[in-house]
Amino acid sequence: MASGTAAARCTASAGWSRALSSAACSVGLSTSLSIGLSISQLIGQSIGKRRSIWFWLLFAAALLVPSIASAQTLPQVNISLTNAEGPEQVVPTLKILGLLTVLAVAPAILISMTSFTRIVVVLSFVRQAIGTQNVPPMQVVLALSLLLTGVVMAPVGKKLNDHALNPYIEETIDEGELFERSKSVVSAFLIGQTREADLILFYELSHTERPADASEVSLVLLVPAFMISELRSGFEMGFLLFLPFVLIDLVVASILTAMGMVMLPPTMVSTPMKVLLFVVVDGWALITRSLVSSFG
Repeated sequence: MASGTAAARCTASAGWSRALSSAACSVGLSTSLSIGLSISQLIGQSIGKRRSIWFWLLFAAALLVPSIASAQTLPQVNISLTNAEGPEQVVPTLKILGLLTVLAVAPAILISMTSFTRIVVVLSFVRQAIGTQNVPPMQVVLALSLLLTGVVMAPVGKKLNDHALNPYIEETIDEGELFERSKSVVSAFLIGQTREADLILFYELSHTERPADASEVSLVLLVPAFMISELRSGFEMGFLLFLPFVLIDLVVASILTAMGMVMLPPTMVSTPMKVLLFVVVDGWALITRSLVSSFG
């Protein structure tokens, strides 16, 4: 009888504990739900219902991203230095280093050995001549200069591809022949755009004997001579572009002075007229045609 009473008490206490735990869980759940609802109501009141929905969606995504990322395996990159067993194992490494070096000096090559210098100088002169301060922006001028440089240098790139790169890929020539063929193609373009006086100047400055023909011209002296010639050509074209706009400024200033409107800045009247003239004559098309055709 006593054992039955003890079992009944144990059963009752277990039932009370389960009831209390379930009540506590329900209270905790209701409390967490009420807190969540109150937070969502506050967020909804502050930033609106739609933004509240987007907030909770982004919050759920932020919780899921780490678990998804941890489930995926990431590749490992190992860099090790080992002893080469022969010269053939060193050549690929030297090729990679050479490629990285070329990529590092690519901006200098773009400026010094292509048509970019002349084009960007002329377009900068155009912007200054019109008088529209920062219109077009310098980023647009540089982008247009790069695109026009690609148009001008496309034939040179095609020659490089046909005479040097493709034979090297087909393994019909080695690295030395690749360099010589590339040098001859690039030198032909540079010599065609370089003034003889500028080239002679650098040979005199370096105290080097003049070459007998174009194939013996040093690339080290040819590149700076080419840049000086490009700057000269760009300034000549810029001067010719400035003349009509300066004429408009003079005419407007004379008219305003004759009318007694001395306090009115002439640029307020001349700038719209210069922009109108530039648009009417289709200035951008004319300048683009002149720049590309100037390289022959």
